Amino acid sequence: MGMSHQVETAMKDFLLRTLLTTLLIFSVVESVQAATITKSELVRRTQQLLDAFAPGNKAPWEQYLAADAMLFDEMGRFMDKREFLAQLQALPAGYSGSIELKNANARFIGCAAVLSYDADETEAIFGQVVHARYHMTDTWVYRDARWQMIASQTLRYYEDPAVGAVAESLLNDYVGTYELAPPNTKTVTLRGGKLYVQRGNGQPVELHAESPDLFFRSGVEGRYLFHRDESGRVDVLIDRRNNEDLRWQRRR
Repeated sequence: MGMSHQVETAMKDFLLRTLLTTLLIFSVVESVQAATITKSELVRRTQQLLDAFAPGNKAPWEQYLAADAMLFDEMGRFMDKREFLAQLQALPAGYSGSIELKNANARFIGCAAVLSYDADETEAIFGQVVHARYHMTDTWVYRDARWQMIASQTLRYYEDPAVGAVAESLLNDYVGTYELAPPNTKTVTLRGGKLYVQRGNGQPVELHAESPDLFFRSGVEGRYLFHRDESGRVDVLIDRRNNEDLRWQRRR
């Protein structure tokens, strides 16, 4: 009788431990599944956020943006969630636009996910269409049983300005050698109606006119500005980068 009772008690203890272990396993599995998010889901949510810009729709941003989120726009300005939502407004009358997510890449580390992508913007302003391209990187975290964006940073791709027209006779004014400090020189030449600049013994690079005396190199941010003295002669080549000038004095 005593032995039978002991066996029965042991069986009950075994079944109880088995049940608790099973429940714990299901709980862990359910938690892991809930904490898992896919690249396609991040892309879907992010496109929803991008679609909200033109109409100034705050709802998806309220849902997906964490209360302690940090956002940095293409000019490096920091905004928290409150500041971001306050400036999110519908485009004014006469304006319309859309932003398309492209080239998405994702990385997953535990309860954190990073989505990096291009955002192609098309905006119509009273019938005139303009474009801009951005690269954005967002960090999402799983907290309080939901995924939210904790940080976002935006960079804007550089785009060349429109090419202007400058008479070839005017282009001859820029031909010459300019010196930053011995022996650092840049030589400007004219070949086939096109202007080229060459630093030292490097490869010549074509200069494209934006307007008279103002030029740019394709794919390179910044401008070349040819300064003229009181007589109208070009005397300095100004290498303007990020609104900072390097002055190259004309030697010949």
